[in-house]
Amino acid sequence: MEFDDVILGRRSIRGYKPDPVPPDLIKEILGLAMRAPSSMNTQPWNFYVITGAPLDRIRQGNTERNLAGVPHSREFRIGQAFAGVHRERQIGVAKQLFSAMGIARDDKQQRQDWVLRGFRQFDAPVCVIITYDRELASSDDTAFDCGAVATALVNAAWSRGLGAVINSQGIMQSPVVREHAGIADDQVIMKSIALGWPDHSFPANAVISERKSVDEATTFVGFASGA
Repeated sequence: MEFDDVILGRRSIRGYKPDPVPPDLIKEILGLAMRAPSSMNTQPWNFYVITGAPLDRIRQGNTERNLAGVPHSREFRIGQAFAGVHRERQIGVAKQLFSAMGIARDDKQQRQDWVLRGFRQFDAPVCVIITYDRELASSDDTAFDCGAVATALVNAAWSRGLGAVINSQGIMQSPVVREHAGIADDQVIMKSIALGWPDHSFPANAVISERKSVDEATTFVGFASGA
């Protein structure tokens, strides 16, 4: 694919075919992703790529703990709930997804089922857990760099015909993830990325989230008028 085709065509995939993803293809995607820039070339990221029975155990543990009301134990700071325009955008994409899936506003069961899909890594055949070295946990640059590699990863996957979605539900129950993925104690669990072949018949996969305009996001300083 051309670069523009990848950037403009990529979207978050929340429904997957069960077909396995070859390990060599995953390595190729990770190799591309790891060309992402990092502060002073620190490259703080590490990847745990999970499939099969270990991933099924993570799905089960996440779901059971969520249904039992176990408080989340996310290791990367969650911050305050969104408010204002950020909350409006969050609600906006939720409305798009629920509309595509035919989930009514008052249908609590379907809404809960949708939430649980996130805890199940959207039933993708592969989950990539991004971690970073705990000794760098006090550095904001580390989180910035891991965000860069996550973005590069989903774009690289799209360029190879794979779909992905960056999500936090899959790591909300970090003890489950740490146990079944064998994540070392010197790593902080940051994000999970569901990965696999897109199921194009899954309605939510057609959703393209709205973006604010360049004019809304950008302030030009020192340019000639009319830039």
